[in-house]
Amino acid sequence: MPATAPRRVLLDTDPGIDDALAILLALASPEITLTALTVVHGNCPLSEAVANALALLELGGATQIPVAVGCAAPLLRPPFTATETHGLSGLGYARLPAATIAPVAEHGVDLLIRELLAAPGQISLVAVGPLTNLALALRKEPQIVAAIGELIIMGAAFQADGNTTPLAEFNIYADPHAAKIVFDAGLAPTIVPWDITREIRLGRHDIDRLLQRGGPIAEFIAEATRFYIEFHLKQFGYAGCAINDPAALALVYWPHLARTTQAYIDVEISSELTMGKTIADFQGLTGKHPNAQIVTHFDGEGFVAHFVERMEQLIDRLA
Repeated sequence: MPATAPRRVLLDTDPGIDDALAILLALASPEITLTALTVVHGNCPLSEAVANALALLELGGATQIPVAVGCAAPLLRPPFTATETHGLSGLGYARLPAATIAPVAEHGVDLLIRELLAAPGQISLVAVGPLTNLALALRKEPQIVAAIGELIIMGAAFQADGNTTPLAEFNIYADPHAAKIVFDAGLAPTIVPWDITREIRLGRHDIDRLLQRGGPIAEFIAEATRFYIEFHLKQFGYAGCAINDPAALALVYWPHLARTTQAYIDVEISSELTMGKTIADFQGLTGKHPNAQIVTHFDGEGFVAHFVERMEQLIDRLA
């Protein structure tokens, strides 16, 4: 990877096991300056997600990074969590000490707006949870459309079954109305869908390699992913766990991991049967102009090797 100046990143997140791994990857990657975490409902209730975000920054030696509390519920639908996937606390079997730091007073939506407008074109926004915070930010201050340097979204399922309903992926299903607002906003996001990330798998041998290093981070990853691996084996029938969110984050500084194609995308918000289904017009049948870049191929093997190396480096740095 060529050396470049660090890219400022806002991470909108619902920690979450794979969210936690994305946060640790950001802390381990010199190509990234993590500007802030904005937390949203999703994998677990908002209060748990905020506590997890704060504890993870302490674990990673980055207590200077602000954490802003965002939206506790979807725009129109009842809250929907993924405790069967991430455990009651959101971090599987892992237990982190309660953080000694606190979130900032500023709401997550307002922090997004302020940071983006203060540095037009300079910030990568990586959204790896339901899109409620971003949708409200767009409604409150439409000028951020021109200010976002790039937008990377982990979510959707275009050419695969959903992972939450037969048709819908979790992040979109958890707030489909917010997703539609974001997709329709003219942002031209890069979308890393479940079609792709389900094949990017961290295995037991990768965890064992980290455990050889020892230390709190290795132990955390092992305990968090032990739950995650058990879920993937029961639900999808394979050993290992999909590390969706770190893969999306890595595209900020390593875009050559992925190949993309342009397409017009939309999300179903009317039918309870198909709620949250994302549709991509790959053939141009609608005649509508493409509004997204969709990742269609990803070097999963190369990325997993990279992720493990970065975790080893973080473990060594904090030892």
